[in-house]
Amino acid sequence: MSTPRSGLGCGAAPTAFGFALRDTPVSSDPAAVERLVVATGFFRPSEVAIARELVEDSLARGPEASGYHFVLADDARGLAGYVCFGPIAGTESSFDLYWIAVRPDRGGRGLGTALLAAAEARIAAAGGRRVYVETSTTERYAPTRAFYAARGYRLEATLPDFYAPGDGKAFFVKVLGGCEVPPCGSVRS
Repeated sequence: MSTPRSGLGCGAAPTAFGFALRDTPVSSDPAAVERLVVATGFFRPSEVAIARELVEDSLARGPEASGYHFVLADDARGLAGYVCFGPIAGTESSFDLYWIAVRPDRGGRGLGTALLAAAEARIAAAGGRRVYVETSTTERYAPTRAFYAARGYRLEATLPDFYAPGDGKAFFVKVLGGCEVPPCGSVRS
Protein backbone atom coordinates (compact mmCIF):
# COMPACT_ATOMS: atom_id res chain seq x y z
CA MET A 1 0.00 0.00 0.00
CA SER A 2 1.23 3.46 -0.79
CA THR A 3 1.43 5.98 2.04
CA PRO A 4 2.46 9.62 2.12
CA ARG A 5 6.14 10.30 2.59
CA SER A 6 7.22 12.54 5.43
CA GLY A 7 8.44 15.92 4.31
CA LEU A 8 6.02 16.28 1.41
CA GLY A 9 4.64 19.69 0.98
CA CYS A 10 5.44 23.25 1.68
CA GLY A 11 7.19 25.39 4.20
CA ALA A 12 5.66 28.17 6.21
CA ALA A 13 5.96 31.00 3.69
CA PRO A 14 2.83 33.17 3.54
CA THR A 15 0.71 32.88 0.43
CA ALA A 16 -1.03 35.61 -1.51
CA PHE A 17 -4.11 34.85 0.59
CA GLY A 18 -2.35 35.87 3.81
CA PHE A 19 -1.83 32.43 5.33
CA ALA A 20 1.07 30.01 5.56
CA LEU A 21 0.68 26.28 4.96
CA ARG A 22 2.49 23.64 6.98
CA ASP A 23 2.34 19.86 7.11
CA THR A 24 3.41 19.12 10.65
CA PRO A 25 1.12 19.63 13.65
CA VAL A 26 2.66 21.24 16.74
CA SER A 27 1.78 20.82 20.41
CA SER A 28 -0.69 23.73 20.38
CA ASP A 29 -2.67 22.31 17.45
CA PRO A 30 -5.03 19.91 19.28
CA ALA A 31 -6.54 22.84 21.20
CA ALA A 32 -6.43 25.10 18.11
CA VAL A 33 -8.20 22.48 15.97
CA GLU A 34 -10.81 22.00 18.67
CA ARG A 35 -11.48 25.76 18.84
CA LEU A 36 -11.67 26.03 15.06
CA VAL A 37 -14.05 23.08 14.66
CA VAL A 38 -16.31 24.39 17.44
CA ALA A 39 -16.29 27.87 15.85
CA THR A 40 -17.72 26.48 12.60
CA GLY A 41 -20.92 25.57 14.44
CA PHE A 42 -21.33 22.43 12.31
CA PHE A 43 -20.12 19.62 14.53
CA ARG A 44 -21.50 17.71 17.49
CA PRO A 45 -19.34 17.48 20.65
CA SER A 46 -18.44 13.86 19.84
CA GLU A 47 -17.18 14.95 16.40
CA VAL A 48 -15.16 17.81 17.91
CA ALA A 49 -13.48 15.30 20.22
CA ILE A 50 -12.56 13.12 17.23
CA ALA A 51 -11.03 16.08 15.36
CA ARG A 52 -8.80 16.79 18.37
CA GLU A 53 -7.92 13.11 18.87
CA LEU A 54 -6.65 12.74 15.30
CA VAL A 55 -4.18 15.59 15.82
CA GLU A 56 -3.11 14.15 19.17
CA ASP A 57 -2.60 10.70 17.63
CA SER A 58 -0.49 12.13 14.81
CA LEU A 59 1.61 14.07 17.32
CA ALA A 60 2.08 11.02 19.56
CA ARG A 61 2.77 8.37 16.91
CA GLY A 62 3.70 10.36 13.82
CA PRO A 63 1.81 10.53 10.52
CA GLU A 64 3.03 7.19 9.19
CA ALA A 65 2.05 5.14 12.26
CA SER A 66 -1.19 7.02 12.94
CA GLY A 67 -2.23 7.31 9.29
CA TYR A 68 -3.29 10.94 9.87
CA HIS A 69 -1.66 13.55 7.65
CA PHE A 70 -2.35 17.27 7.83
CA VAL A 71 -2.07 20.51 5.98
CA LEU A 72 -2.59 23.40 8.37
CA ALA A 73 -3.02 27.06 7.43
CA ASP A 74 -1.92 29.80 9.81
CA ASP A 75 -2.56 33.51 9.62
CA ALA A 76 -1.87 36.40 12.00
CA ARG A 77 -4.68 35.20 14.29
CA GLY A 78 -3.50 31.57 14.49
CA LEU A 79 -4.95 28.47 12.90
CA ALA A 80 -7.15 29.59 10.00
CA GLY A 81 -7.99 26.15 8.60
CA TYR A 82 -6.81 22.61 8.20
CA VAL A 83 -7.34 19.38 6.34
CA CYS A 84 -6.71 15.86 7.64
CA PHE A 85 -6.36 12.87 5.32
CA GLY A 86 -4.83 9.43 5.24
CA PRO A 87 -4.46 6.18 3.33
CA ILE A 88 -7.31 3.68 3.59
CA ALA A 89 -6.01 0.44 5.07
CA GLY A 90 -6.30 -2.55 2.76
CA THR A 91 -6.29 -0.48 -0.43
CA GLU A 92 -3.49 0.15 -2.91
CA SER A 93 -4.03 3.83 -3.57
CA SER A 94 -7.21 5.12 -1.91
CA PHE A 95 -7.27 7.90 0.68
CA ASP A 96 -9.89 9.28 3.02
CA LEU A 97 -10.31 13.00 3.49
CA TYR A 98 -11.28 12.97 7.17
CA TRP A 99 -11.65 16.65 7.98
CA ILE A 100 -11.51 20.01 6.33
CA ALA A 101 -12.48 23.09 8.31
CA VAL A 102 -11.93 26.80 7.93
CA ARG A 103 -12.33 29.44 10.62
CA PRO A 104 -15.58 31.30 9.92
CA ASP A 105 -13.90 34.68 9.36
CA ARG A 106 -11.75 33.08 6.61
CA GLY A 107 -14.62 31.31 4.85
CA GLY A 108 -15.51 32.07 1.25
CA ARG A 109 -12.05 33.41 0.38
CA GLY A 110 -10.39 30.37 -1.17
CA LEU A 111 -8.76 28.85 1.90
CA GLY A 112 -10.85 25.66 1.78
CA THR A 113 -10.04 25.25 -1.90
CA ALA A 114 -6.33 25.82 -1.22
CA LEU A 115 -6.33 23.27 1.61
CA LEU A 116 -8.14 20.69 -0.51
CA ALA A 117 -5.74 21.23 -3.42
CA ALA A 118 -2.75 20.91 -1.08
CA ALA A 119 -4.10 17.64 0.33
CA GLU A 120 -4.78 16.27 -3.16
CA ALA A 121 -1.25 17.19 -4.27
CA ARG A 122 0.26 15.36 -1.30
CA ILE A 123 -1.98 12.35 -1.88
CA ALA A 124 -1.03 12.20 -5.55
CA ALA A 125 2.69 12.56 -4.71
CA ALA A 126 2.33 9.61 -2.35
CA GLY A 127 0.80 7.48 -5.13
CA GLY A 128 -2.81 8.07 -4.12
CA ARG A 129 -5.33 7.68 -6.90
CA ARG A 130 -8.75 8.05 -5.29
CA VAL A 131 -9.91 10.41 -2.57
CA TYR A 132 -13.06 9.61 -0.60
CA VAL A 133 -15.08 12.14 1.39
CA GLU A 134 -18.01 11.49 3.70
CA THR A 135 -20.42 14.22 4.78
CA SER A 136 -23.96 14.74 5.98
CA THR A 137 -27.01 14.74 3.71
CA THR A 138 -28.88 17.37 5.75
CA GLU A 139 -29.81 20.71 4.20
CA ARG A 140 -27.30 22.42 6.50
CA TYR A 141 -24.52 20.59 4.64
CA ALA A 142 -25.76 21.48 1.15
CA PRO A 143 -22.97 24.08 0.77
CA THR A 144 -20.42 21.44 1.83
CA ARG A 145 -21.69 18.99 -0.79
CA ALA A 146 -21.68 21.76 -3.40
CA PHE A 147 -18.07 22.60 -2.42
CA TYR A 148 -16.94 19.06 -3.18
CA ALA A 149 -18.98 18.78 -6.38
CA ALA A 150 -17.54 22.06 -7.69
CA ARG A 151 -14.03 20.67 -7.14
CA GLY A 152 -14.52 17.49 -9.14
CA TYR A 153 -15.90 15.14 -6.49
CA ARG A 154 -18.82 12.98 -7.55
CA LEU A 155 -21.55 11.71 -5.25
CA GLU A 156 -21.07 7.95 -5.19
CA ALA A 157 -23.60 6.77 -2.59
CA THR A 158 -25.81 7.82 0.30
CA LEU A 159 -26.85 6.02 3.47
CA PRO A 160 -30.10 7.37 4.93
CA ASP A 161 -30.28 8.02 8.68
CA PHE A 162 -26.60 7.13 9.16
CA TYR A 163 -25.64 9.81 11.69
CA ALA A 164 -29.12 10.22 13.18
CA PRO A 165 -32.74 10.00 12.02
CA GLY A 166 -32.98 12.38 9.05
CA ASP A 167 -29.19 12.78 8.86
CA GLY A 168 -27.69 10.49 6.25
CA LYS A 169 -24.15 10.03 5.00
CA ALA A 170 -23.09 11.08 1.51
CA PHE A 171 -19.99 9.49 -0.04
CA PHE A 172 -18.05 11.51 -2.61
CA VAL A 173 -15.05 10.33 -4.65
CA LYS A 174 -12.50 12.01 -6.86
CA VAL A 175 -10.07 10.17 -9.08
CA LEU A 176 -6.81 12.10 -9.14
CA GLY A 177 -5.01 12.59 -12.43
CA GLY A 178 -7.96 13.76 -14.47
CA CYS A 179 -9.81 10.45 -14.92
CA GLU A 180 -13.57 10.74 -14.83
CA VAL A 181 -15.52 8.92 -12.14
CA PRO A 182 -18.59 7.01 -13.41
CA PRO A 183 -21.88 8.43 -12.10
CA CYS A 184 -23.47 6.98 -8.99
CA GLY A 185 -25.22 3.70 -9.74
CA SER A 186 -23.56 3.12 -13.09
CA VAL A 187 -22.31 -0.30 -14.15
CA ARG A 188 -18.56 -0.77 -13.96
CA SER A 189 -16.58 -3.21 -16.01
